[in-house]
Amino acid sequence: MLEKENLIKLARMKMPFGKYAGRVLIDLPEEYLLWFARKESFPQGELGELMQLCLALKIEGLDSVVKPLKYPATH
Repeated sequence: MLEKENLIKLARMKMPFGKYAGRVLIDLPEEYLLWFARKESFPQGELGELMQLCLALKIEGLDSVVKPLKYPATH
């Protein structure tokens, strides 16, 4: 699961629903991801897997590794 392509997806894929819809996954608050974990209700499929990876990175303090992979700002 900790593959380069998944790290890029965390940096570029946007949350498709809910309170943080439109926010890049790596920018989701840790508390929001913990809420899903407590409810044992991460979304099915790739989105849920990426959200779980995101939470694990945040818990370990490694989310800063992903943030530079975001799309560069356009001038």
